[in-house]
Amino acid sequence: MSDHPEVPVAPVEAYEPPYYVAVFTTVRTDDQSGYGETNARMEDLVKDVPGYLGMDHAQTPGGLGITVGYFRDADALTQWRSNAEHRAAQERGRADWYRSYTLHVAKVERSHGFVRDRTPRRPAAG
Repeated sequence: MSDHPEVPVAPVEAYEPPYYVAVFTTVRTDDQSGYGETNARMEDLVKDVPGYLGMDHAQTPGGLGITVGYFRDADALTQWRSNAEHRAAQERGRADWYRSYTLHVAKVERSHGFVRDRTPRRPAAG
């Protein structure tokens, strides 16, 4: 949802399934007045939802944005969806900020991750 250059770039960790993802893909309008402040508020607000696991963001140079929210269970996702401030932000998004969007919600059944070891390796003895 926002750019945080001071935060190291890393995906949300792989969690033990099952859990849920909400994939929000957008194309924004030219007028983004008020978007940054509202977006920052939503990022803070969602962290208070019990069962919220994290969020990944990506933006293409052409303007396609993708946000993936991770939630432990369907109840956590429902709580976020029904939050009054979130609902108001959704309405403002449809009215002002988004040219188009899609939302896909899925139950994750398999999950794993990889992190490259940053410790230099020593050559094998031989």
